[in-house]
Amino acid sequence: MRAVDIIRAKRDGEVLTVAAIDAMVRGVLDGSWADYQTSALLMAIVLRGMTPDETAALTDAMVRSGRRVDLSALPGTKVGKHSTGGVGDKVSIVLAPLVAACGVVMPKMSGRGLGHTGGTLDKLESIPGFRVDLDEARFLEVLRTAGCALIGQTADVAPADKVLYALRDVTATVESIPLISASIMSKKLAEGSQALVLDVKCGRGAFMKTRSDALALAQSLVAIGGARGVPTEAVVTGMDRPLGRAVGNALEIRECLETLAGQGPADLVEVVETIGGRVLRLAGVATSADDARRQLRNAIRTGAGRDRFRAMVAAQGGAVAVIDDPARLPASAVVETLSAAADGTVSDIDAALVGQAAVLLGAGREKKGDPVDHAAGIVVRATVGSTVRRGDPLLDLHGPDAARIAAARAVVAAAVVIGGVVDATPLIRAHVDASGGVSTP
Repeated sequence: MRAVDIIRAKRDGEVLTVAAIDAMVRGVLDGSWADYQTSALLMAIVLRGMTPDETAALTDAMVRSGRRVDLSALPGTKVGKHSTGGVGDKVSIVLAPLVAACGVVMPKMSGRGLGHTGGTLDKLESIPGFRVDLDEARFLEVLRTAGCALIGQTADVAPADKVLYALRDVTATVESIPLISASIMSKKLAEGSQALVLDVKCGRGAFMKTRSDALALAQSLVAIGGARGVPTEAVVTGMDRPLGRAVGNALEIRECLETLAGQGPADLVEVVETIGGRVLRLAGVATSADDARRQLRNAIRTGAGRDRFRAMVAAQGGAVAVIDDPARLPASAVVETLSAAADGTVSDIDAALVGQAAVLLGAGREKKGDPVDHAAGIVVRATVGSTVRRGDPLLDLHGPDAARIAAARAVVAAAVVIGGVVDATPLIRAHVDASGGVSTP
């Protein structure tokens, strides 16, 4: 089948056949489809959508593009976790060692930043020496050693997704429920987990802006997992404001270390405990939400979670010295504080603007292949609902030079709103169980 015929069919709103979808995935892998042809089809999918059957066919084709990891030799229940991405979303880095300390093995293949959202791999690579490019044998060894591993996709796991993921980032084709569903689930099904818990972000700083869209994505993901014999749950969490206070790679690693030491920001802790509670219950090691919360808090109190993180960093080649001395992490040459222009109550902090400013500082990518500055980013100094006086610090901008700082300042100046009504919408918006049922807190 010719690429142009498949592109035209989707452009005109037709339902693609399994053969057409298979042809596209093969073309992406063997190079017979040029990037511009793949990008054209991606845009047509964004504009025209896909049916559930098309989405399932795309997921299956992407799984078949490589091989599945076999985790059966590892003792314990293997539960995967994935987030659809947000600003300051460092949940996986805290969650994986905590659930490992509670007896659940967490294999995690993560991604790099997409648009204004950060990437787990970029954050971890701010730890000197930390390797995310492990082969399957080494991946399994890290899981045996630490009970968790956070790596990039191996070359033979859903390789078609790796190509599509990079193209979507730079062609404005990220915000599509079928494409997001197929991307996430092809990796998750191929990485070998026995069950999955998904964090679907919702709000200005997320790819799903509304609760209805986020729920539709969550139900799509849960349905794909369940149909393929992998019990899957999803939690819809808010992303109108940055999660935690740190946005940017090394800055977020610092906050992860603080959280594992029991000093994390309340909103980050709430999401970690909510997602972690679902992981422990799905794995059968917790009997209730309260039991799961108790176990997770105990892993922090005793230092067991921090010990698992240390073991994972060591096994993946990272400098464990940063765990005890975060000053060894990369630091920016220039730090500028944005101060309050008036007295009042902080009513809002726009996650999208903060994320965009972080990219301008160098913490993210503006185009495919861009390097990231691991030291760059933003630290939120004032929280929503707090009272500030004129001149009080609102945000710290960390960047390599005055030009980057100035560019970010022009974007982020409007992110913090002083005065007005504080939005009281809860951070945890909804839960989708393995049968697709929806409940709210």
